[in-house]
Amino acid sequence: MDRDQHPVLRFHGATRCVTGSCYEIETPHWRLLIDCGLFQGSKSERELNYGAFPFSPDAIDAVILTHAHIDHSGLLPKLVKLGFLGPIYATAATIDLCSVMLPDAAHIQETEVDYLNRRNAQRGRPLVEPIYRQEDAAACMHLFRAAEYGDWTTAAQGLRFRFWNAGHLLGSSSVELEIDGGGRSPMRIVFSGDIGPGHKLLQTDPQGPSAVDYLVCEATYGSRDRPDVSPDRRRWMLGDVVRGAARANGPLIIPSFAVERTQELLVDLHLLMQAGEVPRAPIFVDSPLATRASAIFQRHANEIENGDVLRQALISAELRFTDTVEQSKAINRLTGFFVVIAASGMCDAGRIRHHLKANLWRKNATVMMAGYQVQGSLGRILLDGARRVRIQGEEIEVRANVTLFDLYSA
Repeated sequence: MDRDQHPVLRFHGATRCVTGSCYEIETPHWRLLIDCGLFQGSKSERELNYGAFPFSPDAIDAVILTHAHIDHSGLLPKLVKLGFLGPIYATAATIDLCSVMLPDAAHIQETEVDYLNRRNAQRGRPLVEPIYRQEDAAACMHLFRAAEYGDWTTAAQGLRFRFWNAGHLLGSSSVELEIDGGGRSPMRIVFSGDIGPGHKLLQTDPQGPSAVDYLVCEATYGSRDRPDVSPDRRRWMLGDVVRGAARANGPLIIPSFAVERTQELLVDLHLLMQAGEVPRAPIFVDSPLATRASAIFQRHANEIENGDVLRQALISAELRFTDTVEQSKAINRLTGFFVVIAASGMCDAGRIRHHLKANLWRKNATVMMAGYQVQGSLGRILLDGARRVRIQGEEIEVRANVTLFDLYSA
């Protein structure tokens, strides 16, 4: 490959932050994106989602998506809204998850913008538009094309790729690109996506090729060692939190990502209750997205480890999926010990906010953050020891036991 024919790689996200993953690769013949993710976290980071892309969406020939997490997929509807018409390649399981996650992301944006615009109208401020709407998410889904692990797929002239199981999320992949060398050996580049970790309850160990020319690797935890905790040890430690909440005779509120984190929690809670290690109690999954995602996990259970246990957990007598807002509100009229799992995982949107509003002031309530909380999120503010927080316009005193259980991170 001639010097002036070398691909150009640009980083448009997930640099000096952990969200908004987006890589652009350009040659004289094509322009490709690996991922197109939403920025999450602080207000300044979230504002990046409203800016113009640093490229013309209609100039992109194809997108290859590593996995369905919103910080990797969440700006795809905006990309389509602004003119992208090419294929979006992903595994079949990733496409299934995106079919519920992207419309949900659009719904959250529409809901938050409607609320903000009501306040803006009262204060004489200009109205704002959501980043994209549900119709943009629906249009985006028509562009997805499924590719299997290990199968080479031609994406453009002189470019082919294949997926490797990244062991991170149902359908997650590392991407191996092979770029034609123009008479010389082809250039091989691997984008890891997000990897592992190896002890994931519902995933196989990460896989990948060898002897590549370039490796672009995630480094979210590159500056520190991850705790080496087996699923059995993690379950035992979770049991301590559950027993503490039961002794307090109050609710255990778990803000959780709807996809995979919730399903792993359900498996562990099911096994703990089945073994008699914690009291049996109702487990409410109060997230329409988590309900739909659980059905997708059940459909793909043969592709993941512990798929049979997952199926059992999803039909257990203790589990209740709530659907309507009225059912959600009714949960907080209960007394005694019960478990609520609700999105979002960092407490910044979704039904978890009204559960926090209803329970943070209770001394007998336990709030267990089930993963990393980015700076600026409500979850981080609570973990940092705030005694009062503002939720949905009201100031709430924090008297509940707030704890971090960061052993489910993918």
